[in-house]
Amino acid sequence: MRCPACGADDSRVVDSRTAGPDQGQIRRRRECQSCGARFTTFERAEFSMPRVVKRSGQRVAFDEDRLRGGLARALHKRPVQTDAVEAAIERIKRRLAAFGAREIPSDRIGEWVMEELRELDQVAFIRFASIYLSFANVQSFRDAIERLEQDLTPEMRRSQLPLIDGDGDGSDPDPGAGAGDGGDASPEKTG
Repeated sequence: MRCPACGADDSRVVDSRTAGPDQGQIRRRRECQSCGARFTTFERAEFSMPRVVKRSGQRVAFDEDRLRGGLARALHKRPVQTDAVEAAIERIKRRLAAFGAREIPSDRIGEWVMEELRELDQVAFIRFASIYLSFANVQSFRDAIERLEQDLTPEMRRSQLPLIDGDGDGSDPDPGAGAGDGGDASPEKTG
């Protein structure tokens, strides 16, 4: 490792430990053998990602920025922490690296994104699904929402707002609110 102070190539490792939010990095303290300067380096395993086969048949390199952008569009103005999004991206990248083939259909990556979004935020899941699944009509959109609500775990139900109001009929939850005492609504003059 080249010393940032003097440029010499000879350094020795003084300390080494795991680092990063997912412990996926190695932090090394090094000391230059020529000038004695100490510096820190970080190492991360580089995965060989498979090529992505698009629906058109075109083959492209996996693009993490494209994945991040798709998630960002789905999660726009949603209350999801950045760390949770980054963790989802890392899980998708690990699945890609472990896929074991040189090529992967883009549909498979889309399914993984939908799985991650289902856990992160229901609204973001539906946003992404509406583009990814190309809903034919409003009924297919409703069906997707109903399937999502049926598949929710109790923990997910507690952590997210409902997609559709309780009974789904769109009526006012308290029809009597603001109606006064329920008597004749015509004004009366006294006096």
